[in-house]
Amino acid sequence: MKEEEANSSPLNDLNRRRFIQGSSFATFMAMMGGVAITAADADKTLPIPKADPNYKDKPPGPPVQCGIIGMGVWGRELAATLSKLPNGPVVAVAENYATSLRRATEIAPKAEKYDDYRKLLEDKNVKAVIVATPSHEHKKVVLDALQAGKHVYCEAPLAATIEDAKAIATAGKAAASSKLVFQAGLQTRANPQHHHVVNFIRAGAMGKAVFARSQYHKKTSLRRASPNPEREKALNWRLSRATSPGLIGEYGIHPLAVARWFLNALPVSVSGFGGILHWTDGRDVPDTVQIIMEFPGGVRVFHDSTLANSFDSEYEVFNGTDSAVMIRERGAWMFKEVDSPLLGWEVYARKEDFFSETGIALVANATKLLAQGKKPAEAAADNAAPHQYSLQEFIDNINENKKPSAGYQEGYEATVMALKANEAVLSGQKVEFTKDSFEVS
Repeated sequence: MKEEEANSSPLNDLNRRRFIQGSSFATFMAMMGGVAITAADADKTLPIPKADPNYKDKPPGPPVQCGIIGMGVWGRELAATLSKLPNGPVVAVAENYATSLRRATEIAPKAEKYDDYRKLLEDKNVKAVIVATPSHEHKKVVLDALQAGKHVYCEAPLAATIEDAKAIATAGKAAASSKLVFQAGLQTRANPQHHHVVNFIRAGAMGKAVFARSQYHKKTSLRRASPNPEREKALNWRLSRATSPGLIGEYGIHPLAVARWFLNALPVSVSGFGGILHWTDGRDVPDTVQIIMEFPGGVRVFHDSTLANSFDSEYEVFNGTDSAVMIRERGAWMFKEVDSPLLGWEVYARKEDFFSETGIALVANATKLLAQGKKPAEAAADNAAPHQYSLQEFIDNINENKKPSAGYQEGYEATVMALKANEAVLSGQKVEFTKDSFEVS
């Protein structure tokens, strides 16, 4: 995602997402049996999944001077997030729209300001570049940044067409040989919560995968106003098929990337449906879509996105023969089947019944947070926003010369999945994936 609508109404702000971030769904799920599962809670001989070692607390590495290209709403959000990191100073920003460049001063007052991104790439103080331009403008910027010898973080999707995405991924692959880091902005791939949960799935706690589903619901038009018709067209690139990857490309790409990761497989086909059901304002991009993506073995992943209703916000659920795992906002829960085998560690978890379900909270970094006297729901809510983890990983990967959790291959696979899903939505036809669909040259 790049920019959010600037003129959303107060009513829209009081949507399900706001409720969840308050006392909310996390508390509600805790009532269903939410407790942290940690090594400290049980005998060390039990097979308790461990958190990924990349997410242990560690002192920050040296500063990596960052430049941001594209200072719209999302670019400014990224700048604000980098300012919270101990070693990701924003030393330069680039934006060709004067008003947005001026607004960048409020977020990064000490950064050099450029009205041409190529000038930023010539700045020797800039070691890493975050590309936050609209999706259809990524290719030229990314290729130029890598050619200039900069580490690159490219927002997801990589591009608005598969051809452009492949060019970016190919350049990202080549850059690795020059020890340049190329990272796709797949926020969930760097999120400790998702890394924590995937360990439970890999350990077999879910049993055999049956199906998965996810959603993005937010009532907002995405339309932005400007007194300049040309600028208004540029601002509303998401509403035109000529420049937009659709709701699946902008929002659905993140849960689809998680599905590919958790199921450890690439899809074989996708079917889609969609239409303009509410925002009849001249756009030709559907405001409501549903897709069914089929994976090997008949496992299907369902996703729906809508800009017409906010109810139930966002979440991902993976259903298996032994349990279902839900990831929602900054928390996760496991719901076991009554006939599932006893794994050992769950007997140490405090459980509370709510209706007919009992949930076990899967909270990353729970030991530390619980030591501070925080309950699981509160601990989950204290986790940073996903893009903060993603940006911090980018900085750490540069310092440690590590491969990103979402590099050129993961970024390309997710982009292909999302763009083909959007193709299925627009055509109303089933789209097949071939063996070559996900190969990077």
